[in-house]
Amino acid sequence: MHELSDEKLMEAFSAAVKIQMSQDFISLLEQELIIRGLVHSKV
Repeated sequence: MHELSDEKLMEAFSAAVKIQMSQDFISLLEQELIIRGLVHSKV
């Protein structure tokens, strides 16, 4: 996912949540957001 810009990753995550894509896909995007430091992990 390194070729995907931070902005596009955030857009993809928002869209995936909005259209209720599979939780596995949403989790994958969320993990990448956490790795990049764009969101904090859930506790």
